[in-house]
Amino acid sequence: MKAIFISCNQALYDEVQQHLEKFGARGYTAWEELMGCGTATGEPHHGSTTWPTLNSAILSFVEDEQCDPLLSALKQLDEANPQLGLRAFWWVVGGTF
Repeated sequence: MKAIFISCNQALYDEVQQHLEKFGARGYTAWEELMGCGTATGEPHHGSTTWPTLNSAILSFVEDEQCDPLLSALKQLDEANPQLGLRAFWWVVGGTF
């Protein structure tokens, strides 16, 4: 089992959810309004007058075989929208009870 943490511009939130559904990642926890800044070229997303946009984040736990196809689809979504920003991180976790 793997955990996937996805951080993205709010404008991509619905599309990220659609990808989760498409690849069978039914269970998740989401934060709809987060502040942050990308590490390389990203502008701050602070929800302020100067930096008005915000981010969203989703944490989902998926079976191993779901992880790579989902990450590939998210990478394509990011590449199609480079001005918005999307990052996904995964790690191996134990099962549930």
